[in-house]
Amino acid sequence: MSDSCVFCMILDGTIPSIRIHEDDTTLAFMDIHPVQPGHALVIPKAHHPNLFEAPPEVVATTARTAARIGSAIQRALNPPGMNLLQCNGEAAGQSVMHLHMHLIPRAMNDGMTMNWDLVKGDVNAIEAIAERIRTELANDAG
Repeated sequence: MSDSCVFCMILDGTIPSIRIHEDDTTLAFMDIHPVQPGHALVIPKAHHPNLFEAPPEVVATTARTAARIGSAIQRALNPPGMNLLQCNGEAAGQSVMHLHMHLIPRAMNDGMTMNWDLVKGDVNAIEAIAERIRTELANDAG
């Protein structure tokens, strides 16, 4: 737990929340600043600032809970779409530095955009980046 983390304060009850699910390792609660009705958050109970600092098993249990919560939201609200969003770092839009996943029910033409222009990239540059990533993956295996 981190004394200055909003989500850790939600976990310890210092800050109230509208909880929808809790188990030994995760907590799911409604976002009090919903971008769409039904917007929920899933967090691990252990404090990890982001995806890169969390052990793989924490990420896995958080994702499993997110899938379960997403299915419940789908059954309860029947939205025509849903985003599962996980951001890492301020540049990516992360505002609370505690690993978390957003579940955002979506409606057609709801005003929320996640579109970007599809512009074909330089295949050679893409391949060079892919090779750098493959090298890092190979380093992880050894």
